[in-house]
Amino acid sequence: MSVEESQPSVIETVGPPMESFSRRVLIRNILSRGAELAGQRVSVGGWVKTGREQGKGSFAFLEVNDGSCPSNLQVIVDASVIEEAPVDKLSQMVATGTCVLVEGELKKPPEGAKQSVELKVDKVLEVGPVDSKKYPIPKTRLTLELLRDYVHLRPRTNTISAIARIRNALAFATHTFFQKNGFLYVHTPIVTTSDCEGAGEMFQVTTLFSDAEKVEKELKQNPPPSEVEIEAAKLLVKEKGDVVTDLKSSKASKEDLVGPLAELSIAKENLSKLEERSKLKAGLLEKDGKIDYSRDFFARQAFLTVSGQLQVETYACAVSSVYTFGPTFRAEHSHTSRHLAEFWMVEPEIAFADLEDDMNCAEAYVKFLCQWLLDNCMDDMEFMVKNFDKTAIDRLMMVTSSPFVRITYTKAVELLSNVTDKKFDNKVEWGIDLASEHERYLTEVIFKKPVIVFNYPKQIKAFYMRLNDDLKTVAAMDVLVPKVGELIGGSQREERYDVIVKRIQEMELPLEPYEWYLDLRRYGTVKHCGFGLGFERMVLFATGMDNIRDVIPFPSGLKEKELDLFII
Repeated sequence: MSVEESQPSVIETVGPPMESFSRRVLIRNILSRGAELAGQRVSVGGWVKTGREQGKGSFAFLEVNDGSCPSNLQVIVDASVIEEAPVDKLSQMVATGTCVLVEGELKKPPEGAKQSVELKVDKVLEVGPVDSKKYPIPKTRLTLELLRDYVHLRPRTNTISAIARIRNALAFATHTFFQKNGFLYVHTPIVTTSDCEGAGEMFQVTTLFSDAEKVEKELKQNPPPSEVEIEAAKLLVKEKGDVVTDLKSSKASKEDLVGPLAELSIAKENLSKLEERSKLKAGLLEKDGKIDYSRDFFARQAFLTVSGQLQVETYACAVSSVYTFGPTFRAEHSHTSRHLAEFWMVEPEIAFADLEDDMNCAEAYVKFLCQWLLDNCMDDMEFMVKNFDKTAIDRLMMVTSSPFVRITYTKAVELLSNVTDKKFDNKVEWGIDLASEHERYLTEVIFKKPVIVFNYPKQIKAFYMRLNDDLKTVAAMDVLVPKVGELIGGSQREERYDVIVKRIQEMELPLEPYEWYLDLRRYGTVKHCGFGLGFERMVLFATGMDNIRDVIPFPSGLKEKELDLFII
């Protein structure tokens, strides 16, 4: 490398920082410094939000966005620079959705302009043209429902890109919080044989159907041998065996036995193959009238996980504080704006900790997430306030500035039973699983802040939650927030071997799949607790969006186009 090549460029020393692995400068870095960058030369790449030709086609204004922030950079392109550009005419650059990579000088715009800086282009490096008649994302505002038909293109809209940045910030904040507090990040399996919730609403993973299809195809192309063919093969084996027996009886030499023994081996191998093929049957294999899962890939029933909790507990019982953050799946036939088939969960586990510690950690974590958005995503949050939820920022500030209310489940039911100004769709009585309307009434009307409800009836909670001394409730807690309802569900885990075995049996679950989980109680059991935060629900709470399918990049929803993209 020459001395000249090793010298930092003007952009690197006094201008906006370039993207780490590209020679372009992010629009966010330009707009954050504005007019002070006037006179600097930069390369900018992005997609045209709006464009218009002016001066009878002598120049054009482009509003370009690269996804680094919600604001656009105004780019001015003279028709003269098109002569050396990869397009024939200026009009090819103004269509919404066009991708451009341009180079030029940053200038201070005329007085009264919305932005403090704009780019005067003197070189067009690349253009990804768009047929505006066919492009499904026009500059006019589309409904979120319509955008779900184009999940592969909707990140180009202001709304979905803002949500993506907020989601990214929340994910980064999640790792930051747990890493700073000494938690170890553990990857848990996607495919499992355990039902964490005990509800049975799981997607099954099996190769039995594809195996059956292969067998059916094989039998059509090469039918199984007949009984006559098998009997003939058996007879041949007997004949070859008799020859060998006679040679051995006559004390034949080893050299004389080599050939007949080889023929006998081939005959036996052929018979074995014929008998094996004769057992092939079309359809799913059954045993005792039930599907024979011993012939499946995992030799037993397997599912997509509904939670990484049980697995991450094994590490909590060895290295103390741990967490997992990954996709989970639930086959609920519920198609509301609050349910997804695939969703992400944040699940920490803490050893040597009880329910009080669990509630403290959950509250601190939610406060940390909200403060992180206020400190790092204010521009995107202001976009959400302007376009979707005027209270979004106030809600974040409320969470960070006030302690969460903590009440028992029994107290919550009492408060809700005394409500007279609203009739709930779901009857309120001790023993019910609180519905979203109950949770939101507690947080939005009664307390007007987040609420932690704890000590739930044991019959509505999972087997692994610690049984309280009253034998009626378990040491479980839910963090409820305005707008969403339940955001976090957690508990102190049952560490007593005899008690958890009884709970599994009470729920009519088989013990065998949980033997490894019970080992944690057999050998060096420890008091521990944990919780799960539904990540998409946290994004809903932060942004004020109404439909959960709008806050996950690829929702496994109802529509065929969405599902096709999800599967691909």
